[in-house]
Amino acid sequence: MRLLHTMLRVVDLDRSIAFYTEVLGMRLLRRHDYPEGKFTLAFVGYQDESEGAVLELTHNWGVESYELGTAYGHIALEVPDAYAACEAIKARGGKVVREAGPMKHGTTVIAFVDDPDGYKVELIQAKS
Repeated sequence: MRLLHTMLRVVDLDRSIAFYTEVLGMRLLRRHDYPEGKFTLAFVGYQDESEGAVLELTHNWGVESYELGTAYGHIALEVPDAYAACEAIKARGGKVVREAGPMKHGTTVIAFVDDPDGYKVELIQAKS
């Protein structure tokens, strides 16, 4: 077994694709409309699906908002330098909600970014 993808429901698919590709540097791997079901799926990631886990962005046509709930946590991305990643994300229009710095009660450098729908994305600085 292996992890294939994590699905996120998004309100504005183009806005979400732009965030994950232009702000976080992922690639759009595939996108398909399902008119009978009134939804569109787009898959984004850093690697092809055969090589690593990706995100499935699901847009249900006509839905204008979602409640994220309290059980969901975040997506985590490893970055070489969390401080530089935050600056680059802000320069591309991304919203950093916790600047890079050591985690509370630890030494790992982390930061948090919000995607357009409010999903949290954690940046974890790679150990040197």
